[in-house]
Amino acid sequence: MMTERQVEWVKCGEDDAFFCTLETVNLADVRTRGVYVIWQSLSSVVIYVGEGWIADRLNAHRNDPAILGHRGNGTLLVTWASVSDDQTRLGIERYLGELWRPTVPKQFHNVAPINVAPIKVNLPQ
Repeated sequence: MMTERQVEWVKCGEDDAFFCTLETVNLADVRTRGVYVIWQSLSSVVIYVGEGWIADRLNAHRNDPAILGHRGNGTLLVTWASVSDDQTRLGIERYLGELWRPTVPKQFHNVAPINVAPIKVNLPQ
């Protein structure tokens, strides 16, 4: 039986009403480790699921042709959740990767997945 975790996903805009745009979100004050999801705004297809120092990872993805090539006619959206514990963070990353099967593959760490309720990761429709 998988352990369930609840995480709080970051949103942007006035009153945190929207998910953030990967290429323009201000990461200057983001100093957290966690998990993140990048997806294409028009199709809601998940492009990438990752973990680590959020600002560092998202800044790297801003220059990654494998990620940016999925913009199409839309934009790339991103959200993240702060998760400090290594095993928990890696387990959540693995669970989300297995759930959504991102178009840019990543080999997930060999840890047992943690069941995160998919409703906590609503993608814009």
